[in-house]
Amino acid sequence: RDFNERCAQCSEVNWGLTDGGRFYCRSCHNVTERTREVVNTDFISNTRVQTISNVLRKQEKTDGGCEWYVCEGFQLVLKKQAEALEALGVCPQMKDEILCNFWRCYLQKSKQAYCNRPAGETVKALSVCDSSTDADSELERRSLLHMLSVSESEGDLQTDCSFASSTSKVSESTSLCSGSVDGSLYLMKNQKEKLRMTMPMTLSFCYMALLWLREPMTLSDLLRFVVEGHVPYLNVFQHFPEKMKLCGLDLKIFCVESWPVYEEVYNKMLELAAFLDLPRFPDITDSCFLHPDMLCIKYLMEANLPDELHNWTCRVVKKICVGEVDFLTLVPGNKSTRKVKYDVLAAAVIVVVLKLLFLLDDHYEWLLSEFAEERNKNNKEGGPYFEFKKWYKVIKCSLDVEQKKLDEERAKYLWRCEKPLFYSAKKKSKVLKRRRMVVNLQNQFGKLSGSVQPAEKPNPSSFQLSWYEENTDGSCFHGHSLKGILQEKCGLLTAMNPDYWLCTVKLCTEKLCGHLAHYREVDFPQSYHFVLRLFSFLLRIQPSYIHDEVCVIEHKLFNKKVCKKPKYKTTLRK
Repeated sequence: RDFNERCAQCSEVNWGLTDGGRFYCRSCHNVTERTREVVNTDFISNTRVQTISNVLRKQEKTDGGCEWYVCEGFQLVLKKQAEALEALGVCPQMKDEILCNFWRCYLQKSKQAYCNRPAGETVKALSVCDSSTDADSELERRSLLHMLSVSESEGDLQTDCSFASSTSKVSESTSLCSGSVDGSLYLMKNQKEKLRMTMPMTLSFCYMALLWLREPMTLSDLLRFVVEGHVPYLNVFQHFPEKMKLCGLDLKIFCVESWPVYEEVYNKMLELAAFLDLPRFPDITDSCFLHPDMLCIKYLMEANLPDELHNWTCRVVKKICVGEVDFLTLVPGNKSTRKVKYDVLAAAVIVVVLKLLFLLDDHYEWLLSEFAEERNKNNKEGGPYFEFKKWYKVIKCSLDVEQKKLDEERAKYLWRCEKPLFYSAKKKSKVLKRRRMVVNLQNQFGKLSGSVQPAEKPNPSSFQLSWYEENTDGSCFHGHSLKGILQEKCGLLTAMNPDYWLCTVKLCTEKLCGHLAHYREVDFPQSYHFVLRLFSFLLRIQPSYIHDEVCVIEHKLFNKKVCKKPKYKTTLRK
């Protein structure tokens, strides 16, 4: 009642007291530095309010560390990832507005903060720890989001617990098996009723924020930036402040020893959006980068294909109605609408167009290449005709080199953290000395063996393969013409190829399968597999996922003809 200053964030005068004696705004949950010692504990039932001196004394341990919680660790990870995305050119409001609000909503929905204490939570904690726990042994915290703000210092972890327990000492058994207060409890909890935070889910949070802002970054781009080291994910805990000691179960939570998987991150994003009860996302219109027409331009350029193919991709997108706003816009929790993977959809549209024009049956495309080669030799006027055979050789050479480089980088990746981990101040000097010795030995053996020092990581780019029309070797096919494979019919350009083979006659409906169509390389032409391999490299996903989307698009294109009972056992469309 004696504190009448207005809140710096919302200008309201509606203050409450945290367990540490700090004032916090009841309207926006902003915690100030102003404190007040509270001695009367009768006004809060079943709650022990501590003075600020007690909190400070408890947070500083004998080894120089402080008490911290798993959700605080994930919060720091999200903060680092958001800052890295801002450095890559993402809208600045992503961190402080979009991602921050998503994180607050998650903490409230999962009952970790901004809510009343769940009934029976203390009993569960006592049964797991087999000892009495302190107020700070719970996950509920009121000022968790302040480390996401730009003004908050990186090492300020002294946030206050918004709930209290009836005990007074932190469980020593819990601290022995993890550096965090609730590490063991976090892994033992039954999380069926709520999503438990994991490292892949941090990327799901980031992609959900990018999608909300309609940023020109697909999920495949995000995961590629993670692998290249531009977005913190692997060994991100080395950026934690020194006061946050990691050991035991903490490493199991925050230490990642595998590359992020596209499907896992995407599915968790959908679960998160439904779990948070988010409204309909902003509309994906034809002017957005995530629209298939826009993404097809990017992938046609990166795949070194003729520019004229974009007219055909637009026709396919319009024909099957995958460019509509209602189809592209995410509506969380709506099971009747199909969830769109924008990058996979655009790649699949290009594959279908290539099948329409070149058939990709290991025969017809080579006949067209021979015709285009003869025409280019005899006629030097106008632009050159597109030769599929020549394009195949150029792309295969570059693709093999880039794939080999990627495989070598992944094989040589050191999963061990560069920053040595030590769990007490007494062992810090020994660990650092041992680490220096290891580095010196590695450098000496490297010089003796003549191994090349690893180069600095390249600057981030939206394109993995670049082609320039100024090249005199003819390796760029952007300006090549498709006249050799097209004919005018009823005022429209149509393909000379009258046939089309379907990847599958019937889509798989088994939910346990996980795929709409089965894909094995030996069952399909090599040309088709090569095109899938190219786009799977660009998107860093398995070819089977692109094959699934191709099958869906084909059934939308030829739905009426597929439903008819065929006279012959063939999958060719006449």
